[in-house]
Amino acid sequence: MPNVLIAYASRTGNTRKMAELIAEGVRYAGQGAVVRSIHEIKDEKALTGYDGYAFGSPTHHRNMIGGVKQFLFLVEKAGLAGKVGGAFCSYTHSGEAGPMIFDTMRQVFEMDMLDPGPLNLTEDLLETSEGIEACRQYGRALGEKLAR
Repeated sequence: MPNVLIAYASRTGNTRKMAELIAEGVRYAGQGAVVRSIHEIKDEKALTGYDGYAFGSPTHHRNMIGGVKQFLFLVEKAGLAGKVGGAFCSYTHSGEAGPMIFDTMRQVFEMDMLDPGPLNLTEDLLETSEGIEACRQYGRALGEKLAR
């Protein structure tokens, strides 16, 4: 069974919640999902053994938070070209972190990315059934992409 690593950074718990909901969706699609804080991943070896990856960050001052930038430098060393990937973010006013992570994964890491589609959620929407379902659907789509 393919396995997806969902790694996130969270300041208030919202991005963590998104990661857990995305993992539920991956599991609904019949794939395995492991959710980890980026702070638990100490080297590129910890990124091996997965078939897909989804990385998330809150948007803070129109950017991903600093720890995620450092994490992406670590990810670059792991050689994930061709692997299935996804990106997500939580935010209150703007939402630049998700697209920045997505672009890095697609253009720098050369991963096979799943477009975020409707996964453009403000933090207040995350508490609604619509927001919860959007996260689960994104995870399901990621799991289905791995099954192809």
